[in-house]
Amino acid sequence: MTVIEAKVHRSSARNARLAFILTAVIVGLLSAVVAASSMHPILALFIGALIGALSGGLAWVLVRIWPVLRLLWWWTTEIGITIVLGAAWVQLANHTPLPVTLVVVALVVGVPAAVPVTRRALVAWTWCLVVRHRLRVCFAQFIIANQSGSLPLILWATPTPVGERVWVYLRPGLSMADLEGRLDRIAVACHAATALVERASDGNAAYLRFDIKRREVLTATVGSPLVDVIDPATPATDRAMPVVPTALDLPDVDAPVITLPVQKKPATTANGSKPGASSSSSDADDVSDWI
Repeated sequence: MTVIEAKVHRSSARNARLAFILTAVIVGLLSAVVAASSMHPILALFIGALIGALSGGLAWVLVRIWPVLRLLWWWTTEIGITIVLGAAWVQLANHTPLPVTLVVVALVVGVPAAVPVTRRALVAWTWCLVVRHRLRVCFAQFIIANQSGSLPLILWATPTPVGERVWVYLRPGLSMADLEGRLDRIAVACHAATALVERASDGNAAYLRFDIKRREVLTATVGSPLVDVIDPATPATDRAMPVVPTALDLPDVDAPVITLPVQKKPATTANGSKPGASSSSSDADDVSDWI
């Protein structure tokens, strides 16, 4: 069984070497500069080299075991539940007789399973654990897109009325557009009806939220309190058709009456033409003198 893939193993080793070199050089030089102010420069150089080597070794360990830490994170809930149940069983077996231990175990397991509220809550949280692992399988099988082979970080999951909601932090090489074309495969892998993805943060495109839907809650029959009030034997009456207005009727509005001034028509001559402008007798010429 492959716990850490070969591509991830090689990438982790390469990143660990780079982290060791960079951390050792930077921390060593800074430590030597700080130590040189209070001691001989050669002694400060040795002290800086020692501090840099220790810091680089710590960085190498953290980067090298990161795939294992990420694997432990994926199984944190299951590991915690197993430890708690194992410790409780050991305490009961060491301090109580076997029949009493069996009765206690039957009560702890049977009572939550018999009560509908607790049973539904346990089933919902169990599906949350299952969906986290199914999403990890999806990323490992057909969604992974970066060269190093590192998977996105699946953070946590909570139950919803229609299924589960999972928050995921993407690694470089993936985007929400790459996931939107594979939602049908994700739904199949999660044993769900549909799957949706959207951004969980306006300022960070790598922080996404998956909504896994298993059922529809809007198709259930909802009871009404008016059922017992209405008499089914009451005859139905036809409603009168409303009068549809065809014109604007505003009887309550007082519109002011505006009277326009009457314009006088100009006087006309006998032949219907307008009279010309009159001129004084002193300025007019006698037409008979020119005939």
